[in-house]
Amino acid sequence: MTPRELRADVPALDDAAYFNFGAHGPSPEYVVEAAASFIEDHEYGSATTDPYEHAFETYEEVRERIAAFVGADPEEIALTESTTDGITRVAGAIDWEPGDVVVRTDLEHPAGVLPWQRLEREGVEVRVLGTEDGRVDREEYAEAVADARLVCFSAITWTHGTRLPVADLVEVASDAGAFTLVDAVQSPGQVAMDVCEWGADAVAAAGHKWTLGPWGSGFLYVDRDAAADLEPRAVGYRSVEDPTGDEIEFKPAAGRFEVGTTTAAAHVGLAEALDAIDAVGLDAIESRIESLTDRLKAGVPDDRLLSPEAYESGLVTIDVDDPEATVERLSEADIVVRSLPHPDGVRASVHAVSSEAEIDRLLDALEPEW
Repeated sequence: MTPRELRADVPALDDAAYFNFGAHGPSPEYVVEAAASFIEDHEYGSATTDPYEHAFETYEEVRERIAAFVGADPEEIALTESTTDGITRVAGAIDWEPGDVVVRTDLEHPAGVLPWQRLEREGVEVRVLGTEDGRVDREEYAEAVADARLVCFSAITWTHGTRLPVADLVEVASDAGAFTLVDAVQSPGQVAMDVCEWGADAVAAAGHKWTLGPWGSGFLYVDRDAAADLEPRAVGYRSVEDPTGDEIEFKPAAGRFEVGTTTAAAHVGLAEALDAIDAVGLDAIESRIESLTDRLKAGVPDDRLLSPEAYESGLVTIDVDDPEATVERLSEADIVVRSLPHPDGVRASVHAVSSEAEIDRLLDALEPEW
């Protein structure tokens, strides 16, 4: 499959020049059909087929598919609703004590900010590492994490589209004795990712962006050794080995982070979306994104480009005088971008399914800003 063929399968892309994949990636028809088909089979066949058996078999199938895509063992994958959901579940599974230190960067999405703000009420210190142009200073980082209990950062920043050196940052934090949690939501479907190579204790992500999966198709990787010390506060029959036992015995690895009855529909759709991404190939996807972002950046004045000039990801942030007004003006021309609170600008998310004509159309529409 080519990127052009994948685009043809996505009905939403017929209506506009869409550059908001960093927030939401519209799904191909067969992804939606796969999710709907699961619901039909599950509900219409429930009188003759055990719906719990059907659901649990499907949980395991999609877990295996996601694990293969990110380089994990199936037991190390929990099915969640979103990246926010995954981060929050980890935050709630640690036995925090007053004076514990959490380190995050100033580049984090609210998903990587709010859970730690909540913990400040319990006496946890949240240390915010300042950055410049989407970059982490390694010496300052090493100093900040030296006494941390947990470190949280993004693999690809949603603000600048910079790609952080995940394995190196994990190694520094791990050597300091900190639990490492990576927000990887901008990675799947855009760049190759291998959670084992990263070495993090936990990685939270979701499938509704670059993989073009449905909303609700989040997933959480937890290293099986790290999981042994985590006891989630949210617990249900899917979290434990024996739901009717006298004592709570959590499942090994990530299984302890699943709670109760949920539909597998979104994750069935995600599995279909991952098949499509693999059919195109991540190398081809990344090469295409690089070519298109180079074209976009070449048309943006240097003093207006807030993302790196050299390719790092499909997220391109551009300085404009009034981001909200620009988003609205472009929307009226059927061009979809989004504004950012930091840095103050608009962000265009360029996928392999985007086209050169759309890039040129975006540049023409932005020209009055210069």
